[in-house]
Amino acid sequence: MTSRGWWAALPEEHRAPGSAEGAPRADRGPGSLTLGAEEEYLLVDPVSRRLRPDAEKVVAEAAAELGGRVTHELTRYQVEVRTEPHRDLAGFADEIRSLRSTVARAAARHGLAVVSSGTPVAAQPGPTVFSDGARYARSVAEFGALDDEQNVCACHVHLGIPDPDLALRVSNHLRARLPVLIALAANSPFWQGRDTGYAGWRTMTWARWPAAGPPPYLASRAHFEDLVAELAATGAIMDRSGLYWDIRPSHHVPTLEIRAADAASSAADTVLLAALVRAAAATALADIEAGKPPLRPSDELLRAAYWRAARDGLSGAGVDLETGRLVPATALVERFLAGLRPDVLRRDDMAAIRAGWARLRAHGNGADRQRAAYRVRRSLTDVVDHLIADASGPGPEDPLPEGSLPESSLPKGPLPDGP
Repeated sequence: MTSRGWWAALPEEHRAPGSAEGAPRADRGPGSLTLGAEEEYLLVDPVSRRLRPDAEKVVAEAAAELGGRVTHELTRYQVEVRTEPHRDLAGFADEIRSLRSTVARAAARHGLAVVSSGTPVAAQPGPTVFSDGARYARSVAEFGALDDEQNVCACHVHLGIPDPDLALRVSNHLRARLPVLIALAANSPFWQGRDTGYAGWRTMTWARWPAAGPPPYLASRAHFEDLVAELAATGAIMDRSGLYWDIRPSHHVPTLEIRAADAASSAADTVLLAALVRAAAATALADIEAGKPPLRPSDELLRAAYWRAARDGLSGAGVDLETGRLVPATALVERFLAGLRPDVLRRDDMAAIRAGWARLRAHGNGADRQRAAYRVRRSLTDVVDHLIADASGPGPEDPLPEGSLPESSLPKGPLPDGP
């Protein structure tokens, strides 16, 4: 994503008077935070349901309508889309649905289908096929087999916080909330044609990178800059864009980027995630203004909470970062929601959060729904068909009936059904 593209999309009231390409002015009210998102999708053959390395064709097709809002990713199985910044959640939701529909139509014109899942369901049909480009080639040369398994997809939420010092303070307040977001957004139970036993396997694969996972507590901007320089000096990152912490100040746009979530199965799940992230950040800004310190769990306990959230999702237990004890994952979500400050939140965010959480309580998160699709006939083909339907299917106002699955008109091609 180019900074020029995002800058051109920013509303005029966000730009500092008299600035050319300078940072947007800081918002004074937490409820005025802009948000945007990057979503990554996988391309599959609608007959075999396996990955297809045809991103170049689909990106070129979709770019005729979307321009720079659609692009390539590391592998040729992936397509990435990028929203414009939004204040209004309804406008954000409309754009997410539009982007998904456009990419799905572009894929269909090339005999392909789109799924939005943290990991591919079926076993990969051969060695990883990487996208062209000097940066991708350098990454493969530097990191070897780490890149081989990066056909995984995430949803990154960007918040308009142009003040770098303030962004780092917000990061400190949000880091203890990341395990709950991972559990809510878990949508990657299958890998290489089998159930991993995890709700969010993408979180585990991503943790292998030397500069990934939960961000450290950052004492100052100088502390952040020193860490980045040290990581670059060791070769752990090629440059700032290789800093894969789950919260980071964007290196090219004036935002704080929250990167912990799997790619969301449905547009409704993406909208819920974005609303939760903005609500948590607005609460953090209010707490910072009030002088309230962030919860500061040890790095070891936070990583343990990550592991548990990735394993159990919403269906088991999570780590209470205040006590170190296991509690039901749903109780941790309820505490997360109770800790939000309604006095600084947008009403549309709160309405979306209430509706979205009620939907997840009734029907499960993305991982739960993938497994429900599998249980009907113990068929991974059904899981992929469910994901194809969900990618551009029911929205927040039209959830799937509990226990039901959308009918697919796709042919039932051969796919190993796994254990």
